[in-house]
Amino acid sequence: MRTEAAVEPGNLRSRGAVVSTIGHGPGCAKVSPMTDGGQVHRYAATCTWSGSTGAGYDGYGREHEVVAAPADAALRLSSDPAFAGDPRLLNPEALLLAAASSCQLLSFLAVAARARVDVVSYRDDAEAEMPERADAGPMWVERIVLRPRIGVRGDRPSDDRLRRLVDLAHRECFIAGSLRSEMVVEATFERV
Repeated sequence: MRTEAAVEPGNLRSRGAVVSTIGHGPGCAKVSPMTDGGQVHRYAATCTWSGSTGAGYDGYGREHEVVAAPADAALRLSSDPAFAGDPRLLNPEALLLAAASSCQLLSFLAVAARARVDVVSYRDDAEAEMPERADAGPMWVERIVLRPRIGVRGDRPSDDRLRRLVDLAHRECFIAGSLRSEMVVEATFERV
């Protein structure tokens, strides 16, 4: 059985402002005005799975697909292998970590460009921790550690200034601001 709720364009509300969906395709990122003069960016994803859970927890497949228009690529996902997932596929926890890492990268490139710092490379070997605790309630990704190695052309700015830019980028990162996980950024710099 499938239930859907239809929402007519112009009937969505955000902080009392009518949100227009006219001129956007399904699933596209949308920008809508707010009454306080700001904008609301909206994103959509479609997650699909089929199979049967009738055989119990160990008997169903975890593979599913996610599409987030307007991107063309569909992601084949599974659960973490610890929860009977396919280790060859990405899982939601890895995507959460990837989102945090990617957002820090994009935020840093933006603040570096605004500061006229010539960044020529960036590699983040990030990690996330989701401890299993019998008495702590549902599990959640408690800690994310980002370890960007940032290549900068020239001797300026100083490493101290670069650290301040990394911190500014972290504060401006939309994903970091959306998570309750502890986030640590351990940046190192290479001069080229």
